[in-house]
Amino acid sequence: MKPLKKEDISQEVFDLYDYYAHNKIDRRQFVEKLSVYAVGGVTVSSLLSFITPDYINTLMVKPNDTRLKSEYIEYKSPKGGGTIKGLISMPDGTTGKLPGIVVVHENRGLNPYIEDVGRRAALDGFITLAPDALTPLGGYPGNDDEGRVLQRQRDKNDMLEDFIAAFEYLNYHENCNGHIGVVGFCFGGWISNMMAVRLPNLKAAVPFYGGQPSAEETANIKAPLLLQFAELDTRVNAGWPDYETALKANNVEYKAHFYEGVNHGFHNNTTPRYDEKAANLAWERTIAFFKKHLTS
Repeated sequence: MKPLKKEDISQEVFDLYDYYAHNKIDRRQFVEKLSVYAVGGVTVSSLLSFITPDYINTLMVKPNDTRLKSEYIEYKSPKGGGTIKGLISMPDGTTGKLPGIVVVHENRGLNPYIEDVGRRAALDGFITLAPDALTPLGGYPGNDDEGRVLQRQRDKNDMLEDFIAAFEYLNYHENCNGHIGVVGFCFGGWISNMMAVRLPNLKAAVPFYGGQPSAEETANIKAPLLLQFAELDTRVNAGWPDYETALKANNVEYKAHFYEGVNHGFHNNTTPRYDEKAANLAWERTIAFFKKHLTS
């Protein structure tokens, strides 16, 4: 049997995976529903294998890349999880002060993809901190299924405090200039929006397909926003019209991009939802946005 390609998979399978990845159905229901699409020589196991993240062959910046100084640290989060582990990265040989970026994971902890994103951003001249909100539960467990189970055990507002504490950690870091932004994906997109609500000193926020704050919360946003959406992500996109109305009503600086024909998670290069063209363009825009707002 030929290896599966993205073009071989119906949109319904991607939608089904989105429901599963966001805890709308459990694994048993996911596998049962997936069996409907196991036709023409395609098996359930091959579909599962195809849609499961590949963290081994997809890293863009290796953990031991000599261009970077990248290491795990711990910082205090007294209003959240107490002590939080994170990956901090900066260009090797950094002696001065760099703009900072908090990198926020999805709903499954600090997996290799998010660590990789932190290293990618650091190569562009930033000091980045990618926290693991699963630290109080032992940290990212090594696979996303268990990570999602663990993350459901934590309150999302407590986790928000962990990422706010990461902002404060960077703010006082000897190699940070105090100009700090945030980028987050899925759950991390919601965190990015909420950090903009909570932190008047945040300089920029880039939520990728993230849930939106209320109109009352939006009134507190001071940071400019770059909002990245997937055209086919009807679940998240449903909240955009009200959010945009609130942003306009409060004169918040923002730019929203909808990437045509792509799914939620299109930036994540470890799954078949990845769209290289859209992901590259979105990331180029992200880095340019941070350079504009964090280095001036």
